[in-house]
Amino acid sequence: MTAAEIAVKIEGLLEGDGSVVIKGLSGLHDAVSGDITFLFNPRYASAVAETHASAVIVNNDWKGECRCAVIRVKNADRAFSKVASFFAPPQPDIQTGVHPTAVVAADVKLGDHVSIGPHCVLEAGVGVGDRTVFVAGCYVGHGARIGKDCKFHPLASLREGVIVGDRVIIHNGAVIGSDGFGYVNDGGKWTKIPQIGTVVIGDDVEIGANATIDRARFGATTIGNGVKIDNLVQIAHNVKVGDNTAMASQVGISGSTTIGKNVMLGGQAGLAGHLTVGDNAVVGAQGGVTKDVPPATFVSGYPAMPHDKAKKIHAHIMLLPALRERVKELEKRLAELEKDREESGVK
Repeated sequence: MTAAEIAVKIEGLLEGDGSVVIKGLSGLHDAVSGDITFLFNPRYASAVAETHASAVIVNNDWKGECRCAVIRVKNADRAFSKVASFFAPPQPDIQTGVHPTAVVAADVKLGDHVSIGPHCVLEAGVGVGDRTVFVAGCYVGHGARIGKDCKFHPLASLREGVIVGDRVIIHNGAVIGSDGFGYVNDGGKWTKIPQIGTVVIGDDVEIGANATIDRARFGATTIGNGVKIDNLVQIAHNVKVGDNTAMASQVGISGSTTIGKNVMLGGQAGLAGHLTVGDNAVVGAQGGVTKDVPPATFVSGYPAMPHDKAKKIHAHIMLLPALRERVKELEKRLAELEKDREESGVK
């Protein structure tokens, strides 16, 4: 489609040649003629003037030079995501029904238009809502309940008794409802504590590849509505995650910690157990949370502290090598002064 047609679809204001034909999408640095790109992060603003794209999407307040067509919108990131959907390759039609290689217990209850792919296993007592899809090699333990319009990618595992809401996406290799890490040291030997709880996942949740969410020791590990969980995240037993919280790759949350609503956890953030992170809080990447985080605060560093304080401490730490050399020079000068005083007889 042309740049002008795209501008109409994303409700943008076109500047420049709207007749250019757009054939694909790319980043500012990699784009070639026929591509459309976007600027959202100010860090890359200088690249707009140099891009070889045929059109670029920018925020309404953008100021700068550009040699291609420009489309101004309220939110360039969101608009570019919409454009991406125009060019996405069509998804293959999903064949409803049960594949011949799947193993489905006799008492499993399937909704309308469910698709169960090759080598999936659904144990006794499972219930599945309408239009839910199991792509291939998925496992669902006995008594699990799954809502409508969900999608389980290959090798996703849902253990016994887990409850999943509607429109949930679970990516490859994710494991929901495995045992929590619960042991007691009895005479120098670790004795397993039975993990008899479950996991309850709300609506519109997305869980990344190889993420793990442990079942509760008792009660439930709960994931609220709209939560987004990246790849390789570990959520321990009895954790509670509030609605619309998002966590990046390799986040680790220890047992019985409560995460509020609309919280953001940066990559590799680690949270100790039995803590509370308030609503709308942010934990920076690699932040080590050892105590409660108040609502609407931004913490980072280890141990996690207010972000502005963490930045100052980090800046001081970066000056330590120069400070060390300065101290060495001062010690040398002091030693020379003391030597001169001794030689001159001054006390």
